[in-house]
Amino acid sequence: MTYPRVLLQNRRPDRIATLEEYRASGGYEALAMVLGVGRTRREVAATLEAAVLLGRGGAAFPTGRKMMSVAEDAPFPRYVICNADEMEPGTFKDRVLIHADPHMLIEGIILAGYAVAATQGIVFIRPEYESAARILEREIGVARAAGYLGPRILGSDYALDIVVHRSGGRYICGEVTAQINALMGRRPNPQQPPPYPTEKGLWGRPTLTNNAETLACLPHIVRHGPEWFKKLSLTPGGAGTKLFCISGRVNRPGCVELPMGVPLREIIETHAGGMAGGGRFKACLPGGASTGFLPAAHYDIPMDLDSLRAVGNRLGTGAIMVFDQDCCLVAATRNLIEFFARESCGWCTPCREGLPYIRDLLTRLENGQGRGEDIPALRRLSRHLWKSYCAFAPGAAAPVESLLDHFADEVQAHITGGGCPFGPQPRTPGPPAAGGA
Repeated sequence: MTYPRVLLQNRRPDRIATLEEYRASGGYEALAMVLGVGRTRREVAATLEAAVLLGRGGAAFPTGRKMMSVAEDAPFPRYVICNADEMEPGTFKDRVLIHADPHMLIEGIILAGYAVAATQGIVFIRPEYESAARILEREIGVARAAGYLGPRILGSDYALDIVVHRSGGRYICGEVTAQINALMGRRPNPQQPPPYPTEKGLWGRPTLTNNAETLACLPHIVRHGPEWFKKLSLTPGGAGTKLFCISGRVNRPGCVELPMGVPLREIIETHAGGMAGGGRFKACLPGGASTGFLPAAHYDIPMDLDSLRAVGNRLGTGAIMVFDQDCCLVAATRNLIEFFARESCGWCTPCREGLPYIRDLLTRLENGQGRGEDIPALRRLSRHLWKSYCAFAPGAAAPVESLLDHFADEVQAHITGGGCPFGPQPRTPGPPAAGGA
């Protein structure tokens, strides 16, 4: 089935969309509407609230409500940060979005900045995305020359400029308070609110932070209205479209834009070309490495926040990592935990000490040295991860807990059989190379 494309409507196989092509598709009309008719900042935030735009970076916090948390009498200057760090394994949607249509993101940042009266925008991007960073720097200059950035945007009293900041390349920098610390040159440890960043963030000033995909939705919602956005979803509880990153044991891995609520089966069998090698779907991680394994019993689940929450899982970033009947999920979980153990900032004990311990237990299981008491030990350690300082460790616990909940027989087979019943396992498949889909 063919669905309308919104965020990737100007996507081309070999180049980015130009400013002229973006404007031909309605680009910067939302900005002109807002500044031309003098729509108030609160009206812009209220429009996003009515559209039920939830954060696309994993937390799913209401975007309009976050904007409204910046008080009218808050101090200046105020900042807006675009989080394009995208260090979540299996997730590459923001890279695709920037390579497809950078001006859509630029306009979204400007609209978000206007909604909170910010004067400085910052794109926080991972160092591996150097091509995307250069594209943004070039197109920010193009937008500035066209009057969309700088002082008196489109002849109005509003002023904003945008800079691109390359991250130091650590997963924890995607957490909003750690990201703010990193921007200020401090160690990127998370901070436990209050105060929240919208009250006291970068340099102690009000700071709005949103994911790149979230910000790219803003021009379309402002231009077409909240009801249009909500009707894009296939399920009543959803709103808009979603960029799904598909990797693993499928014929066509890549990034596709589909309505919120599209069935998982359709994503895999139609848009990803089916299971590779005629394999059988065993499980997937539906929203990146920090979500739980979704077993075959939920193969027809609508991919939206409410449906996944109802079965104890999360949509996360929408990165679907697919495993077939020949994949060892113990090995896959160990691979994920190796990443999380390496990327922990080390600030709190449950994360710093618990993740290496879990990694070692999973390694013993995979190497044929597992014991019966390892399974309750894994459950106990996973529960302790929920006592950590930020959401990093609970996210890391998700694949471990779901492995034990849904694939306990497979874990036990590693113990009774004295090793992995699937034989040597490859590394968990990642996204396509930078030039791919």
